[in-house]
Amino acid sequence: MDPVIIVGAGPVGLTLALALARQNVPTVVLDEGPGKDEPRLARTVVLREDTTALMERLTGRQLAEAGVHWAGWRSLRRKQVMREVTFGATVTDDDPSLDAGPAPLHIAQHVLTGALRAALLGERLVKIAVDSRLDGVEQEPSGVTAHTRGPKGTWWRGSYLIGCDGPRSTVRKLQDIRFPGRTAVERHAVAALRAELPRPDEALLHRMPPWRTSGPSAGEITGRPLPDGVWRLDWLLPPGKDLVTPELLVARVRETLAGWTDGPTPPYELLDTGVHTVHHRLARRWRAGRVFLAGDAAHLLGALGTHGLDEGLRDADNLAWKLALAWHHGPHEALLDSYQAERRAVVAARLRAADQALPLLRGGGGLRAYVPGSARGHDALLTDGHLGRGALGAPGAYADSPLAPRHLEGEAPVATAPGAPVTDVRVTAEDGSFVRLRDRLGRGALLVVLVAPGTGVWERKHWVSAGIMPRLAAAVAALPHPAELLVTEEYPGAAPHTVLLVRPDGHLVAALTGVRPADLYAAAEAAIGGPAKAQAGAGAEAGVGARAGSR
Repeated sequence: MDPVIIVGAGPVGLTLALALARQNVPTVVLDEGPGKDEPRLARTVVLREDTTALMERLTGRQLAEAGVHWAGWRSLRRKQVMREVTFGATVTDDDPSLDAGPAPLHIAQHVLTGALRAALLGERLVKIAVDSRLDGVEQEPSGVTAHTRGPKGTWWRGSYLIGCDGPRSTVRKLQDIRFPGRTAVERHAVAALRAELPRPDEALLHRMPPWRTSGPSAGEITGRPLPDGVWRLDWLLPPGKDLVTPELLVARVRETLAGWTDGPTPPYELLDTGVHTVHHRLARRWRAGRVFLAGDAAHLLGALGTHGLDEGLRDADNLAWKLALAWHHGPHEALLDSYQAERRAVVAARLRAADQALPLLRGGGGLRAYVPGSARGHDALLTDGHLGRGALGAPGAYADSPLAPRHLEGEAPVATAPGAPVTDVRVTAEDGSFVRLRDRLGRGALLVVLVAPGTGVWERKHWVSAGIMPRLAAAVAALPHPAELLVTEEYPGAAPHTVLLVRPDGHLVAALTGVRPADLYAAAEAAIGGPAKAQAGAGAEAGVGARAGSR
């Protein structure tokens, strides 16, 4: 079986390559660059807790050492503090929006990419071809062929091809897939600098700052800390294409630092600058036969503080286990089709929410500027976008997925809705070790989790053959796809003896009342797209040997 070809060596492409390697699928990554990433501190990413866990699981590295988990978040309007949250704190207020949850991770993109590249160095199933610019793709029923130009024109043979090649995706253009949307929804001047500022471990959003600005008004400023006293500052620019000159940017830096420290401009070191332009676009199709799109090749978003790369990494996580199943067991069209159905729906909903909020937040003054409470409502929307919450930012659920099981008789109520990401609880693995549920994800197997209070205080050998465990173990062994049986003492909203079925990407398939072999089998079969076609094992011949050569 030929390897999977991944076009693009950014964070999404490298994440997909690592995720497939963990499931014994060989890949070839076509990198049009030299294999190194330019350090850019003005180009950073904010990752939610579960996406951070995905990156740490794949890289084997604690990314908090290379980034910053914010201790808190403040939102100001003029001189007034509108909202202040502390991550990880117990919330007693009646306002649920103040429940910040776990802190997001802020990290420079080149550092994240470097961690992924370092993890790939030891992967025998991944080949990275540098200086390889794609210029042709051919499909046939048994596979796909890609051509890269360079000193030696090279043809690469693969089983599938994934376009992770960014906003100007060559893969998308070669497949004639439209990419409609809106251009320049927002523009921000960006500076990365080292300075001593108050509350060095807290991010802040400052709307309508009270100081007088040079040039066009800076209606919104965001400050996000990085390691070693470095900050990324973003100034929202007015609509238009006005040039951001170095003089204007330095003036903004000095005014902002002086305003935030209530005095003269403190000493600072300017490290990097740029202009960040946000576009909103969504590809019409994310799959064309054996060719798929992911990341910025499939969607662009990022207005109102939302995080486009976070969604791209979720694309990779969603697609990896489905490609792995198809690679090892033969094409499974319903399962592969579900990638577009699930991920495109989530991103489309995110874009709709942003498009609905933009006129409220960016539409100027007018009557709504005088409506009581409107400022706090606007602030809540922006906070959701920046912190990854609500319609603007919360992790998407696949409630209407074609993989959702139908007509289960023994469904049980739990705090996680079907299709939503599961809560990360401590579980007992089959070898008796205690691990986090997220640590068992991404291996290609389904997870079956039994809620059994009291099991954590006894050695596994004392309860593994008692009660309902033998019946459940037999039901798991009979499933149509490999599954790992785990046990937890508790799960939010679950009664004792509830059985959870979890996908390899951490989304809940179903929760059942006790051991129900027929329901469990039906749910597992639905989760992998229904009965698979009878085919010989497609992944019998593992290896990276893409057929490369001139022709």
